[in-house]
Amino acid sequence: MNRRPALAAAILVLAAGLAVRAFTDGAFAKYAGVALYAALIYTLVVLVAPRIRPLVAAGIALAFCWAVEFAQLSPVPAALSERSTVARLVLGSTFNKPDLLWYAVGIAVTAAAHSGVQKIRPRDR
Repeated sequence: MNRRPALAAAILVLAAGLAVRAFTDGAFAKYAGVALYAALIYTLVVLVAPRIRPLVAAGIALAFCWAVEFAQLSPVPAALSERSTVARLVLGSTFNKPDLLWYAVGIAVTAAAHSGVQKIRPRDR
């Protein structure tokens, strides 16, 4: 079980997400950030379970992202986000219906890349 590729991917996706938010603005920054957040969750799932199939990892990542988004319908994430920058980055604060789509987009792109890498690279045993 080699976790290095998943760790490297997680670091790259995190850096890309922070860069998008720091150097762009408007709708692009918002939705690219959401898609990259979802891609990060996907890479973390693969980091925890490196032999996971892309479709299973995608399902787990999407379920997590959607759970976080729907939790924003309650006051809890907003209250935690007021107290902590980390909570704001992880949980957000306000429900936004289009985010549900952009999570799926980020995960689909990441799962496709993961699947492609698996096809060209022999699995570590």
